Amino acid sequence: MDRSWVQPASVGAVAAVIGVTSSFTVVLAGLTAAGADPAQAASGLVVLTALQGAATVWLSRRFRRPLTVAWSTPGAALLASSGAVAGGWPAVVGAFLVAGLLIVATGLVRPLGRLVGAIPAPIAQAMLAGVLLPLCLAPVRALVDRPLLVAPIVVLWVVLSRFAPRWASPAAFGLALLIVVALADGWSWLRTPEIVLTTPGLSVAALVGVALPLWVVTMASQNVPGVAVLAAAGYTVPWRHAMVLTGAGTVLGAPAGAHAINLAAITAALPASPEAHPDPARRWIASQANGVTCLLLAPLATTLAALVAAAPPGVVQSVAGLALLGTFGAALAGALAVPAGAPDPAVARVPAAAAFLVSAAGVTVAGVGGAFWGLLTGVALHLVLRRRPAAA
Repeated sequence: MDRSWVQPASVGAVAAVIGVTSSFTVVLAGLTAAGADPAQAASGLVVLTALQGAATVWLSRRFRRPLTVAWSTPGAALLASSGAVAGGWPAVVGAFLVAGLLIVATGLVRPLGRLVGAIPAPIAQAMLAGVLLPLCLAPVRALVDRPLLVAPIVVLWVVLSRFAPRWASPAAFGLALLIVVALADGWSWLRTPEIVLTTPGLSVAALVGVALPLWVVTMASQNVPGVAVLAAAGYTVPWRHAMVLTGAGTVLGAPAGAHAINLAAITAALPASPEAHPDPARRWIASQANGVTCLLLAPLATTLAALVAAAPPGVVQSVAGLALLGTFGAALAGALAVPAGAPDPAVARVPAAAAFLVSAAGVTVAGVGGAFWGLLTGVALHLVLRRRPAAA
């Protein structure tokens, strides 16, 4: 019997479990902060998990490559920092829909793709780092407020980060859930899957403060790195097909509270690696297993959301902050990178530093959140301060 599928299938299933559990709390925090009630947030999680599973199965089978789709974790962090906007949750849902349309357009309209590429990478990374900062501070505050509950989670995360880094965040999440179950009143947290639909609305604040930053951060922090990860493994991404599929999936899932799906970046590396299979032509099976596992995990999202809602304040948020520390460090390093040949490194860092500070401040001007103003500030300073080559 041919068992060559066992190794890639197991690797793909592990990658799916790690991907979902390591950033589950970030997505829930983002949807809740954006105005979703517990039922709407749980609905978004169910649909996001199912959409990324279905898209992964389709792409990997269609192209016979280890193409993996994930939800936009940086996008969820953006929602957590932006908070509620004018028009409430319906306007946020409308912003999700517009962001999906922009992703589709990026795949179909080349100038739009070039526009995203024209945003200086340090500024995009600075905006992401600023968005992540408040979330990454959560473990510090929770450790001070509830040391007996949070300290074991932090210690477990640190130990596994040293000896089994891939499992550090999932294990921390699992321990947090055990703590919540131990403190919960009976089995009231058990839930059946439920999809809650919201009629999309429109508001300028949601379009400018949610849709545009969500599109930029999803493209710059997920889709573009996802292409790079697969290219490093020797695979070409069908760009137009992937953008149209993930953008259409985002549009489809928006009324149910799903904010965005995209090419996986970090979790894409495992199915595309020799660890999945020595033969590169067989690694697409790992992505197939990844997608199927996500589809199986989707019905559990409602129960997990109920557990998170029942947790003492700060406990689950600390897990989200720990899971994002690596992403925050990478974004901060990218933000402060000095372009080769810059005449004055201190001045070259100013646009990114300003974008980081404005994004992290969480200010709201004219109903628009800090992420947009951080990006706008960074781009404006970049245009003012950049040195143009002297005329010959």
